[in-house]
Amino acid sequence: MPKPMSRQAQYHLRLAALLLGVMLFLLPYRHFTPPDDLLEAVRERDFLSVHTRNTPTTYYEGRHGPTGFEYELMRRFADHLEVSLTLDASHHIMSVIDTVRREGDLGAATLPLDPTLEGLIFSRAMFDLQPVLVYRRGLPPVKSPEGLAGLEIGTIRGSGADQALRELQAEFPELGWRESPEVEVAELLSRVESGNLDAAVVYDHQFRINRIFFPGVERGFPIGEPLSMAWAFPALGGLRLQQEANRFLEQLQHEGVLDDLVERHFGHDDYLEYVGARVFIAHLHERLPDYTALFREAARNTGFDWKLLAALGYQESHWDPEATSPTGVRGLMMLTLPTAGEMGVDDRLDPAQSIDGGARYLRHIKDRLPDSIQGEDRLFMAMAAYNVGLGHLYDARRITEQLYGDPDRWKDVREALPLLQKREWHSQTRHGYARGGEPVIYVRNIRRYYEILTYVDRSQQQYLQLNDLNGEAADDDGLLFDIVPPIR
Repeated sequence: MPKPMSRQAQYHLRLAALLLGVMLFLLPYRHFTPPDDLLEAVRERDFLSVHTRNTPTTYYEGRHGPTGFEYELMRRFADHLEVSLTLDASHHIMSVIDTVRREGDLGAATLPLDPTLEGLIFSRAMFDLQPVLVYRRGLPPVKSPEGLAGLEIGTIRGSGADQALRELQAEFPELGWRESPEVEVAELLSRVESGNLDAAVVYDHQFRINRIFFPGVERGFPIGEPLSMAWAFPALGGLRLQQEANRFLEQLQHEGVLDDLVERHFGHDDYLEYVGARVFIAHLHERLPDYTALFREAARNTGFDWKLLAALGYQESHWDPEATSPTGVRGLMMLTLPTAGEMGVDDRLDPAQSIDGGARYLRHIKDRLPDSIQGEDRLFMAMAAYNVGLGHLYDARRITEQLYGDPDRWKDVREALPLLQKREWHSQTRHGYARGGEPVIYVRNIRRYYEILTYVDRSQQQYLQLNDLNGEAADDDGLLFDIVPPIR
């Protein structure tokens, strides 16, 4: 029979249980105070904890999973450290800053480099942030600070754009505005377009990414000097993680990877005019629903994203099944008579046949390209050939080689295509003259249309009524925004 436990042993057992309970209770808060050597802590626990925001310029769920400019950098940095990546994207910009001071390893949320913020240290700069004033189309053009008098202006507190306004207010004391850390750029632009605000101050790259969704918003003028985007680290975590991030970013800059990421995410030119954007959005709601099922079926049969096929169809005909060009191409996917025959299309004006035939023709072109062309480059060149023909595309690839470019990269080939319009170049080619500038614009427009369709599809609730946003968000301006009054 076991010997009864002594009173002293029972006391020690209860004390141990109590201590264990306290330890378990505190376990979730073990990172409340950053360790002295954050880099070593990251490697020991085998993951990098990042606080961020869910925005199209930072981090979001794309068609192939998580993406965004800073997300790609975070993921590459975690790979560089040989650890996994964990994200908390539930923040607004100021809560990122507050949380990084206390826990987590870094903040990546389009943060302006601000060495005056207590409790934080920043990485080297990775991207310029230019504040810009945008205003509602239809107002008198606002091209200078003098035009801001009497306008209702909004911005995001803590973004750096608000600081640009404060600096401008020192010169123009009559300037006032509304600010909140809890709004995002798309919300500001929607309020400007709907009339709940007259203008907003955001960053130029944010406006370029979002402007196509808000064709009623016009670019005004830049405010102040550019700021620098950087990552934030807790000052209490030591310098080693920040120093390692700086080495990582410097290496990406040296290899050209950082510039490529900037170009891929923010390098779109303003090539879609506002009128074209309004027409596209109207057609998206009025015409596309009649053909969505056909695009989806064609996508299943050919392996393309249905939204890409829809974007190509819009570029070809504006989703008009009876479209006819002076050169004789017809139908929603604008097939030539020989191409229609090759694809077995009997009636080019039948939307089902046209969409199916166009999708199979794009697949046919893509499969014929050299194996050395991979990834998105292969898709972009297939789309260019859909427009200009494979022969002219191959001619452009040869010119690319003559110019010491890479004929397997669309970025280089698109520079060579317009040269097919010049005699000194097309006289050397097999297929001769072509309006080589057109496929460059063609691919560029399809990519942009595809982005819009993808964005709308991903954010259906927010963008379902791009031209008819409801006014519910505007009714709570007093709760959402803090008012910064004029100082005179």
